[in-house]
Amino acid sequence: QVQLVESGGGSVQAGGSLRLSCAASGFTYSSSCMAWFRQAPGKGREGVAAIDPDGTFTYAHSVKGRFTISRDNAKNTLTLKMNVLKPEDTALYYCAAGASSRTVRAWGVATLSGPGRFNYWGQGNQVTVSS
Repeated sequence: QVQLVESGGGSVQAGGSLRLSCAASGFTYSSSCMAWFRQAPGKGREGVAAIDPDGTFTYAHSVKGRFTISRDNAKNTLTLKMNVLKPEDTALYYCAAGASSRTVRAWGVATLSGPGRFNYWGQGNQVTVSS
């Protein structure tokens, strides 16, 4: 049974930092591209960052330089460090796992435009940034 369990969200003032974690189980984590997506109220799901098992990564332009994605293939965990948070970062953040190990290497930033490339999703974790 596949499980993606997110933790670490919360509320913070603009300019602050938060860290999201995702614990994965039930599939071959070391062979899967992993990503963070987010969805704000009334908006569609937006790709934030993605990382292949070999460490190749990509970011959405809106978070580049502020967010850092990382993974631990030995511990089956995914992390998103978020700095200099803005009110527009407020959203429900989802951890996602893909079937391919080379998604970012093949698609680059376009990886984040294709939620269909990810077949397993977490339950979502709320991040709220106040001004």
